[in-house]
Amino acid sequence: MSATPIVIDTDPGIDDVVALALALRSPELSVIALTTSYGNAPLEATTRNAHHLLGLLGRSDVPIHPGADRPLERDLVTAPETHGVSGVGYAPVPPAPPVDPQPQILLDVLADVDRPVTLVTLGPLTNLAQAVARDRSLVRRRVVRHIGMFGNIRERGNTNRWADFNAWCDPEAADIVLRAGLDTVMVGLDVTRRLTFARTAVEQYGESTDDLTRWLAHALQFYVEFHRNQERLDGCVVNDVLPVAELIEPGVLTLAQLSLIVDLEESEHRGHTREAVGGTPTAVALAVKTDRVHDLLTRVFGRAPQEREIRRR
Repeated sequence: MSATPIVIDTDPGIDDVVALALALRSPELSVIALTTSYGNAPLEATTRNAHHLLGLLGRSDVPIHPGADRPLERDLVTAPETHGVSGVGYAPVPPAPPVDPQPQILLDVLADVDRPVTLVTLGPLTNLAQAVARDRSLVRRRVVRHIGMFGNIRERGNTNRWADFNAWCDPEAADIVLRAGLDTVMVGLDVTRRLTFARTAVEQYGESTDDLTRWLAHALQFYVEFHRNQERLDGCVVNDVLPVAELIEPGVLTLAQLSLIVDLEESEHRGHTREAVGGTPTAVALAVKTDRVHDLLTRVFGRAPQEREIRRR
């Protein structure tokens, strides 16, 4: 079976770099290009982080294109308290050089691909919304499936009570994307909160002889400290891996068709993705086979022993 061609739009980000490493180490997937955006860190940092990761993986063949540096309408907000100032926690990275924001870049990438692709979005949906606004017809022709890490239905939000960070950052973009008529799969906090690494596993990764694994462990250590301080969790949640895992092994996620809208008010419901009559029919992930995802992640981390369940104190 031939590899699935994918384009990944991302804001690396601790969980992003783990997801990217999995995608780039999986023969089932052919990563055609990366586009970057603001989100977990400013655009300069996220783009630098993507370049550094590809260097560690020896994948200079994958082009990286910087995209939007801010939301469509809202003020720019990043997450240094969650991901560190660099975006990758304690992982060492060089200084971030200036970049030229190109909000139209995802559309340019899609226009240049020689075949339809699956689009994976791991950050705010601004780049995709910009592409849809400029040429919805081209996006629908070139994107056979869109699977994104954003939103939540039943699980509590991670930015406010109701919203996940990616939808909260740019709710107008999330609204545009949901209404774009794409084959969208929303992989939100309802399942990503189930995928955790124990603190002891992260510590073991830090002792690896593999350069990539140690680098990722330094990033994840920051995440462990954040989750301990904020959520009394003895480990960390690794959200962005799940869209990639579903593409590698379809059926890892259990999907349900729901009618969704995005709340756009500047209130505690900002960015809330919720069911509503007249909303957009959307495939939503509601359950996950976490053991299978951990097995896939041995492609990145090797077979270091790890606790599959972690404790909340």
